[in-house]
Amino acid sequence: MDNKEIYILHANICKALGHATRIEIIDTIQDNEMSFGQILEKIGGPKSSLSQHLSSMATKGILTQRKEGLNVYYKLSSEKVAIACRIMREVLIENIKKHQRFIN
Repeated sequence: MDNKEIYILHANICKALGHATRIEIIDTIQDNEMSFGQILEKIGGPKSSLSQHLSSMATKGILTQRKEGLNVYYKLSSEKVAIACRIMREVLIENIKKHQRFIN
């Protein structure tokens, strides 16, 4: 696999994270596995929308899922996903602070 392929795969993961609800899902389940119902209770919104987000994230390898009876449980495939999101949030906060200094 050459660098170009890695960049394409990397971009696909970034695209999968390019929605506020998906970032909220990562933040919500970062420390423990949760069922669909538990995630829905925390995040809210339409069931069908949450289902699509979770399915897409599982397909991209961001989440793992397992079935137990009628319930589907989700967790991060790696804690590094949550770490990467936290780092990006830190960059965002730093940029906001820099801009505020220029405004004030």
